[in-house]
Amino acid sequence: MATAIVSALYVAAQILSDIASLRIVSLLGMSIDGGTFIYPITFTLRDLLHKVAGAKVTRAIIVVAAVVNVAMILLFWLVAFLPGDTSVGPQIEFAAVLAPAWRIVFASILAEMISEMLDTEAYVLWIKKVTTRYQWARVLVSNAVSVPIDSLVFSWIAFGWMLPASVVWGICLSNIIIKGAVTLISLPSIYLVKEQ
Repeated sequence: MATAIVSALYVAAQILSDIASLRIVSLLGMSIDGGTFIYPITFTLRDLLHKVAGAKVTRAIIVVAAVVNVAMILLFWLVAFLPGDTSVGPQIEFAAVLAPAWRIVFASILAEMISEMLDTEAYVLWIKKVTTRYQWARVLVSNAVSVPIDSLVFSWIAFGWMLPASVVWGICLSNIIIKGAVTLISLPSIYLVKEQ
């Protein structure tokens, strides 16, 4: 039961973060892609999934989330591409908001796959080589590996050479700061499920 719930929450958070990443917002003087507000939760959910289902299932769910995100953007593209029913108005808002910016979506999915797989391997390495105690430490260490890589890959593939370098570095830094803060806040949640 816990595996199903955590898996569903993980995939849902991945989808929501990819949709929200299509908008860049300004917060406390920093440029931030909107997905940054929910994406860090996926690292904690991934750790919970690893804890209840193991590394093999976790790797499979990471791939499933990427496939679902690709299906989502293809669906959004198709719906935006097809002519709208003119009897209800022009309906340009859907395409303006949800027709994917392919570069951003590709960057997001690639960054997710790389960082989440690295996070999983760091988590496994910690358990096998260091200790199974101090569960909070395995979350902290695995996220310390994955958060900067995720932020670098996403920021530069999505926005590099399209936005000024200072804005891209700002997005990258703000992503790292917010994801790091969410990691610290969410550390206790690793104790929500029992280890299998």
